[in-house]
Amino acid sequence: MREVWRSANRFRLLPEGKRFIPVILKAIATAQHTLLVEQYLVESGRLSGLFIDALVRAADRGVIVLVLLDGYGSQGLKRRDVEKLTGAGVFVRYFNPLRWDSLSNNLTRDHRKLVVVDHTLAFTGGFCLVDKFIDAWYEVAIQAEGPVVKDWIRLFSRLWDSTAAQGKYPVAQQIVEQASPPVAEFTPGMRGRVIWARGYRHQAIRRSLHQRTSSARHRLWLCTPYFAPTRGLRRRLVGAARRGVDVRILLPVSRNNDHPGVQFAGQRFYTRLLEAGIRIFEFQPNFIHAKFCVVDDWTTIGSCNFDHWSLQWNLEANQEVEDRAFACEVAELFERNFLASAEIDPELWARRPWQQKLREWLYGKISSWLNRLR
Repeated sequence: MREVWRSANRFRLLPEGKRFIPVILKAIATAQHTLLVEQYLVESGRLSGLFIDALVRAADRGVIVLVLLDGYGSQGLKRRDVEKLTGAGVFVRYFNPLRWDSLSNNLTRDHRKLVVVDHTLAFTGGFCLVDKFIDAWYEVAIQAEGPVVKDWIRLFSRLWDSTAAQGKYPVAQQIVEQASPPVAEFTPGMRGRVIWARGYRHQAIRRSLHQRTSSARHRLWLCTPYFAPTRGLRRRLVGAARRGVDVRILLPVSRNNDHPGVQFAGQRFYTRLLEAGIRIFEFQPNFIHAKFCVVDDWTTIGSCNFDHWSLQWNLEANQEVEDRAFACEVAELFERNFLASAEIDPELWARRPWQQKLREWLYGKISSWLNRLR
């Protein structure tokens, strides 16, 4: 599926899970024709229960509901919850269930997060259906309306209808096209593009970020929970800073990170980045799990972490937006988050203890080894 820029869209920035989860649930409650849900990490609990109940109610009123879960990330979803969905007529499929006869194949995971309501609304971001997401994680999502919604439907349908997904199912593309009304257009609207990746096989998200980083003129602010950047991205970030671009990176503080090893692996690059004039901030209140970036008037929000694992193995998808007003809104969100963060002092970082340097070296070696797997 080609990534195409489309006009006449409308986008809404949705920061903080406590605020946007009710928005998504309300949208699900308005569905009349189809609901498409794609999710990586799902565990039985309070949050997943809210979504399951909403999907069951939708199916009860005649909405066609398709749920696509990752075969590894959904292992925490109990059988009774799956049976509650399927018993109500919800179709559930699993992407790439774990297989012990093909260990390398297990590395490819569906890391996308998506909810599509009819042909009207699409939501994406880094949100997961686990209870700790409600209070312990800080997240950002985006709501899309307009022609890009159809691209989200195509992306979902392509994977749902593929042999990589297992479980009883109808043909998604055919059902969605028959059941849903035409996509709305907005005038004036915003330019947007659905962009996706399939590990090393399709790297459109990486190429797009590299291109925007290389062409940045004024501002490049990036937020990711897992920062283990490729050599190409590091080189471009340093190059942008040296030509006068305001480059800032927003990351979790180590004590809040659910995968501290990834953070240690990325911290071995701090010295070079700081020497180039890049500012690094560590978010203090809780674990910032958001994945978003603003470069001048361009914004990307979605599921993709800027680490080797996302770029090398995962299925990812982001919503890109080219709009000055929207970019300013995202920049204002960054500013608020910078105020809640501690900035890394280059001089103090240079004097960090040897134990920290040892952790960086050790996890860096592990990261380098994992990167060579295919």
